Amino acid sequence: MPKLALHWQILIALVLSVVFGLVFTDYVVYVTWMGDVFLRALRMLIVPLIFASIVSGVTGIGTARNLGRMSVKTFSYYLTTSIFAILTGLFMVNLLQPGRGADLGLSGRVEGLDAGAESFGQTLINIIPVNIVEAMAADNMLSIIFFAILFGFFTIRIRTDLQKPLVKAFNAIFEVMMRITMFVIRFTPLGIFGIVSNVVSQHADNMVSLANSMGIYMLAVIGALSIHALLTLPLLLSIIGRANPLKHFRSMSLPLLTAFSTSSSNATLPLTLEAVEHNVGVSRETTGFVLPMGATVNMDGTALYECVAALFIAQAYGIELSLMQQGIVVLTALLASIGAAGIPMAGLVVITIILTAVGLPLEGVGLILAVDRILDMFRTTVNVWSDSCGAAIIARSEGEKLKV
Repeated sequence: MPKLALHWQILIALVLSVVFGLVFTDYVVYVTWMGDVFLRALRMLIVPLIFASIVSGVTGIGTARNLGRMSVKTFSYYLTTSIFAILTGLFMVNLLQPGRGADLGLSGRVEGLDAGAESFGQTLINIIPVNIVEAMAADNMLSIIFFAILFGFFTIRIRTDLQKPLVKAFNAIFEVMMRITMFVIRFTPLGIFGIVSNVVSQHADNMVSLANSMGIYMLAVIGALSIHALLTLPLLLSIIGRANPLKHFRSMSLPLLTAFSTSSSNATLPLTLEAVEHNVGVSRETTGFVLPMGATVNMDGTALYECVAALFIAQAYGIELSLMQQGIVVLTALLASIGAAGIPMAGLVVITIILTAVGLPLEGVGLILAVDRILDMFRTTVNVWSDSCGAAIIARSEGEKLKV
């Protein structure tokens, strides 16, 4: 019998997990371990894979001029798409006004959220690690990326006889990590079944009440994310990257389904690297530099979500935000999303930064807790989709020939 393609296996697992979580809620506890093991396996790969891929990518780029050019293109793309995403969210939340008459009975209390909030300046300072080993142990991605870029840059500036074995070693480490990744990928359907059935079972009892009370808010978030993912990014990919968005989407089916199920850009990164290099045809140098950076810094979906959530909270409390205050929300969402990946309870902590910036009550975070996990699945998928589009666009600008 012909073997079923992996993305079809994952889709079947998704459907079955929803049914299982709704119908056999009491038995979900017996399958959640599969999701836990799968996520642990992916997270095991992240630090060595990111470090090896960035060092390999930077040494492959070559000169400081090439590295500088690639950095400018990468961050220009991140900045542009994040601004587009936030403005789309701003338009949608003002159009639908989801906070008008929202049921405040769904609000919950969250302790200690403000303790994790940091200013943008402090986030920039913290990029420089005091101890790189400690940063790796704490999964501090910005610090790891910063050190890896420095390591790769100065590797190509040492004597050739010392440089060559070092470059070969990191290329070999990257290959080994990708082999391990391919092994872990085989268990994706089982892992997703455990993760999604657990999420569904936790919300099975209040699905209807959530839809009634928070339906317009969820529609605003998902609608804005859909516009950005299905219109803005494909247009950029088609016009600037001269690539076929539909073919690119098909090539990215596995990491996108995994991102939706796990709600983690970092956990999905090993699959994204593999798909963009082998399915889309982007070179290892470009993927190794652009994608790890994107998984940490390029948070289109998160920035959009934070903007919609902040204005929803303002509407729910009956607070009118002026155009200037909405501009502050846009700017704060853009800056705060950059450090989101390195902060515990990332999305919720970033919300507190935005609320503080415009003088909204921090207790408003409790309003969105009930549906945060569900919406997290959508915004993470958009984050990964944007990263992959960025890699393809930058690769094309570098003269690379893509498979899409």
